[in-house]
Amino acid sequence: MNISHLIENTIYFLALINPPSKILLLCSKSPPFSKTELFKLSGKSTLAAWIILLLLTAAGNFILSNIFQVEIYSLSVAGGIILFAIGFNAIRQGTFYEEKDAQKIADMSIVPLAAPLIAGPGTMTAAISFASMHGVIITLICISIALLINMILMLMSTKIGHFLEKTNTTGPLIRITGLIVTAVAMQMIFTGCTNWLHRAIGM
Repeated sequence: MNISHLIENTIYFLALINPPSKILLLCSKSPPFSKTELFKLSGKSTLAAWIILLLLTAAGNFILSNIFQVEIYSLSVAGGIILFAIGFNAIRQGTFYEEKDAQKIADMSIVPLAAPLIAGPGTMTAAISFASMHGVIITLICISIALLINMILMLMSTKIGHFLEKTNTTGPLIRITGLIVTAVAMQMIFTGCTNWLHRAIGM
């Protein structure tokens, strides 16, 4: 895999991780997080998400195929449906998650922030499928870079939130991001269905 493909796949994982949803949750807390609190929360949730995705990248295919008897295309369709619901909710209501999730985020760096907000169904599915196509090392590099970028943006969430409030761009940003997430979800579903058809015809 060359550098351009590495960048493309990193951006793909970053879209699945969906930094705007984390930024909007973190900057919605009142009173806002201190720098120390924000650093601890961002670091802990990022590390936990990385460990989850590491395990799925390294052994997810084996676990699915040999233990649960689930094929990658089935996981791709299921993950796409869940991701579609999240994206569609953002387009329709202008929010990725309910307000009660934002209220709980202050003391829940593992759940729901690390999972399912960072290591969500779409990211998990992509980690397993990418590992089978491109190898574990390349997949982990892309995931690690995407998580690092997401963590940096999380650390800047307070400043970004103030800017979005002043420019009144929070709503449009959520809906645009929701549209992208929905498109990614549809691609996951189509890819899963295509792979299933190839498998069915081949059989």
